[in-house]
Amino acid sequence: MIDLRSDTVTRPCDAMRQAMAEAEVGDDQFGEDPSINELQERVADLLGKEAALWLPTGTMANQVGLRTLTRPGDDVVVAAGAHMVWSETGAGAANSGVQFTELGGSRGWFDRDEFLAARKPRGHELLPPTTLVCFEDTHNRAGGVVVPLEMIESVCGAARTEGVTTFLDGARLWNAAVALDVEPARLAAPFDVVWVAFSKGLGAPGGAMMAGPADLIARARRYRRMLGGAMRQVGVFAAAASHALDHHMDDLATDHANARALAEILASSDAISLDPAAVQTNIVFFRLVPGAPDPQTVVDRAREAGVGVFAFGDGIRAVTHRDVSADQCREAASILVAAAEA
Repeated sequence: MIDLRSDTVTRPCDAMRQAMAEAEVGDDQFGEDPSINELQERVADLLGKEAALWLPTGTMANQVGLRTLTRPGDDVVVAAGAHMVWSETGAGAANSGVQFTELGGSRGWFDRDEFLAARKPRGHELLPPTTLVCFEDTHNRAGGVVVPLEMIESVCGAARTEGVTTFLDGARLWNAAVALDVEPARLAAPFDVVWVAFSKGLGAPGGAMMAGPADLIARARRYRRMLGGAMRQVGVFAAAASHALDHHMDDLATDHANARALAEILASSDAISLDPAAVQTNIVFFRLVPGAPDPQTVVDRAREAGVGVFAFGDGIRAVTHRDVSADQCREAASILVAAAEA
């Protein structure tokens, strides 16, 4: 199987497994896991923040962020299709009691004017106050697009003026940094709080890291426990993440190149609607033209032929990663074309 369903399907390489086996561990609930402590300091520095906190998953990072930075009844502004709205089973409402205002349509981001027009004031008798604005970079449902840095800076600047906290879902921030050829801290700088994942492009088996001011990270630690995310000897996960930071970052550019090559083959089919120039990172999202099979039919046909992809809304998503080669991506593209044209 050439598995392009997600970049989360990777398996630890032998060197990563060895690093995990040799990890020095302790009880993280007592702050005594040296591998986690070292990783938290390292990532805080990489992102240019004062402190950092390890969490088991990116979804928990989003939920801890919402719980830390909002109060029940608040309004949270996000880009349309945000993961925290569409892919977390309603957790924002259940855990934090917030509502979401989605902006920007299908492009994966919104601008300063859209934000200011949507912002709801504090202290209004009827309106829920907008207290948090979030970006997702790269934006998954928009096809792995990188949010323009000047747009982020403009919106975050306006939010700061209006007293609105800023938060970055950076599940694929490493990909965005490689695509823009900037340091991760440059992308994290406009935000009060940011988190990054290790289980996607970097190929670790799990874990995320939230970074920001020390007082907010201390609050986040409490909510991590409240949501069941305080664990014990998690240094084995820290060792995997540290190995990935040391050895896997350079592979992200290869993933991006493989995604573009895959997109070019897909775009050559009359049954597929896709602009290869729109593929910026490792996610390829394409639609079927009228008269072609529906997305799930194409997904099922591709799986029978040995390719795993994901029906995503009205289209299909393919995600390149370190466990698929350039040749496999080209083979997968040919199989997908055949499935769409059958």
